[in-house]
Amino acid sequence: MLHLIEARVRTRKPLAYLLREAWLGDHRFYVDERVLVPRSFIAELLRERLRPWVSRPVRRALDLCTGSGCLAILVALTFRRARVDATDISRGALAVARRNVKTYGLGRRVRLVKTDLFPQPAPYDLIVANPPYVGAAAMRKLPTEYRSEPRIALAGGADGLAFVRRILAEARDFLQPGGWLVAEVGHNRRGVERAFPRLPFVWPETSAGNDCVFLLQREDLIQ
Repeated sequence: MLHLIEARVRTRKPLAYLLREAWLGDHRFYVDERVLVPRSFIAELLRERLRPWVSRPVRRALDLCTGSGCLAILVALTFRRARVDATDISRGALAVARRNVKTYGLGRRVRLVKTDLFPQPAPYDLIVANPPYVGAAAMRKLPTEYRSEPRIALAGGADGLAFVRRILAEARDFLQPGGWLVAEVGHNRRGVERAFPRLPFVWPETSAGNDCVFLLQREDLIQ
């Protein structure tokens, strides 16, 4: 234990990297420097099966920017009959995700795909996304601990919404009628609503407030 404390003080690396594990709720995941340390308020909403919004069965789901695979795994554990596609542009991240998928015995239900956001067209009942959303100014001020995490998984362009814009522009084509998009954007509700004033975002309450995660149904997305 002493050597971990010394390493933490010396390197300022997140403890999860030193331990090679992180917890999201009640679930443990392997992590290393190839992925973000798992943290997502979407995980809180999954505990309630995304109710009351997602009310019909989820048979196919998609996790964008999967990183360690934590959300894809939690979606598969929440919706036991769902097949989940999980995408990431980083080969290293997908290697970590593959290890976690194997640990949970979900190899037959979770498919990992290397691509820039969306895979080949296939209609999904649910899309979840925890994309890079840190703006350029905030990136320059990140504490040392966060600088240990992959920049590619944090940097969201000038205002932090570069990936959110792409997701909102394309998600409709990948959702079944009545399907839902669930996306995490940090504490950036004001910026999102300013950028998309006509979209009827739903902002559920999480432990950090009601400005971190939004939901949109397919029919309300940009056409």
